[in-house]
Amino acid sequence: MDPKVVFETDRLVVRDWADSDGDRVFDIYRRWEVSRWLGADPKVMTDRDSASRVIERWNERNQDPLYGVWAVEEKSSGTVAGTVLLVPLPEPSDSTEGKGEVEVGWHFHPDAWGRGLATESARAAIAHGFKAGLGEIYAVVRPDNTASLAVCQRLGMRSLGRTTRWYGAELESFVI
Repeated sequence: MDPKVVFETDRLVVRDWADSDGDRVFDIYRRWEVSRWLGADPKVMTDRDSASRVIERWNERNQDPLYGVWAVEEKSSGTVAGTVLLVPLPEPSDSTEGKGEVEVGWHFHPDAWGRGLATESARAAIAHGFKAGLGEIYAVVRPDNTASLAVCQRLGMRSLGRTTRWYGAELESFVI
């Protein structure tokens, strides 16, 4: 069975993950240059079986028609370039305000960098969220991740400054 297509752009198909994507997932997330930006305690994926487990977990999350962690496939080659996500942010650490915020994010293989694919897929994910009724969407980025900071700017996101509200790390936050 083919994975469900969530949305498309001129160059990309954004879809659920297939079991056959496991080698590519492992190749993306085994790389420090990708994984160093992810989570409070970044670490690389260490074995191929982890890729299968993460695909299963992502596809379980993708059951909601609004939210997901999706494969970004290039139409021209059929290659999975990376991941785009639209997910609820975790409960903020200050818990006095702000619940239910939604995050857009992206993780791409280095062979896909520099071609605008992160911006294109994130823009489409934002449109998907707005079409479903979201009023605003956030992005959180490590302060020294200049490539992702530039994506936020290209998306027209407004900087909210640094925060430690999510993921147990100091992050630059943006909203659109």
